[in-house]
Amino acid sequence: MSAYHRPIMVDEVIRGLDVKDGGVYFDGTLGGGNHSYEILAANPTVKIVGTDRDPEAIEEAGKRLNEFRDRAIVVKSDFKDYERVLEELQIEKIDGYLLDLGISSHQIDSERRGFAYRMKNAPLDMRMDTGAALSARDVVNGYSEEALRRILREYGEERFASAIVRNIVRRRQTKPIETCGELEELVRDGIPPKFRTPACARQSFQAIRIEVNGELAGLDKCVEGLTRRLKKNGRGCVITFHSLEDRIVKRVFQKLASGCVCPKELPVCVCGKKEEIELVGRYTASELETKENSRSKSAKLRVVRKITE
Repeated sequence: MSAYHRPIMVDEVIRGLDVKDGGVYFDGTLGGGNHSYEILAANPTVKIVGTDRDPEAIEEAGKRLNEFRDRAIVVKSDFKDYERVLEELQIEKIDGYLLDLGISSHQIDSERRGFAYRMKNAPLDMRMDTGAALSARDVVNGYSEEALRRILREYGEERFASAIVRNIVRRRQTKPIETCGELEELVRDGIPPKFRTPACARQSFQAIRIEVNGELAGLDKCVEGLTRRLKKNGRGCVITFHSLEDRIVKRVFQKLASGCVCPKELPVCVCGKKEEIELVGRYTASELETKENSRSKSAKLRVVRKITE
């Protein structure tokens, strides 16, 4: 297994996808290629189209999947651009897809990538695509006080957002905030002492990371579009790591799994809406996995099956 990224719930994903002979599968978040490796190893007749916007992930996945190079296509792209990727490959329908949302182990553990509040000297960056224009430094030093407060409240669900943002604005008036350590200190100082914990900056860092990478923008349309691109009996698997993205995925799946939405007083259906998917289940990591990989504790895997053509 590649050390670049430790994949979550591998066995559950393989069972969830119900890998079929000759199937074409889309892995929208390759990371180090470990999920895709297991899918390809599970059946010698399947093919994978894998995308990631992190050039380092693309390089690592290429190495990891090299033994399956005749069955694996690796593309540097945001998974939300799946339509262009599949159309360029002349793939109309797929047998399954996987989205493993969140950040990779490599991104968290690499100091120069600037994701982790525990890495005091790391530069404020947080870009999944290292070539992207917007960084965490830009957000923290350039956004208005009102915009920063909204981001922390909406994306971090941080109840002390106002005090934290006041600290940020006050500090940046004298000098730019450059490192994860500087930001972590400002966040901690904005939280009342009785609520401070070793991880009390996590929510604020999450919020800024989501803004930098546009993680929630268009997620609903992407999940809906990928699900509708499934062949009949095809499977969709989405792994989420926090409540914001999980609620989005849950709403999309509930919408696609529901039938008629006509008012109850109507004697017959006039909307014509039909169930498009079956909700197969929602899963969490095993006790053993959470002991071996603490990052799996917050992960939720939702699996659906397409029931229409």
